[in-house]
Amino acid sequence: MTPLHFPKFLARQIEAEGVAAYPNECCGVIYGRDVEGKRLVEKLEPVLNEFDAEEQYHRFLITPATLMQAEKTAGKDGRLVLGFYHSHPDHPARPSEYDRQHGWPFYSYVIVSILEKRATHTTCWVLDEATEMFAEQEIREE
Repeated sequence: MTPLHFPKFLARQIEAEGVAAYPNECCGVIYGRDVEGKRLVEKLEPVLNEFDAEEQYHRFLITPATLMQAEKTAGKDGRLVLGFYHSHPDHPARPSEYDRQHGWPFYSYVIVSILEKRATHTTCWVLDEATEMFAEQEIREE
């Protein structure tokens, strides 16, 4: 599987957003390019977690309208929507069953674990279309 190449300052941005949103989940869009066997992250866009307020501590929602706007932004910039990121407050940085049921193939899903207002671990996952299970994608911070 193609690794996700992530500038360090963008990785720190996701961690900071997760800490700021705690005890709720943050979420956002990952933009970049697939070039020569590399998935290159170039930009992040924090977006509003549009899940019901009382459930945001363990769920996030990026609406279809927000995704459509992200796709337009990506196209205008000559980029792709590579995926999405979100935080897991007081839970491990691995996809939940809810994440699996609502994920789509192709996209990279970055998850940062926030424990007691501290970013502790970040992982990335891609949904395998054939098995409908997540496989971990390597993150290379640069």
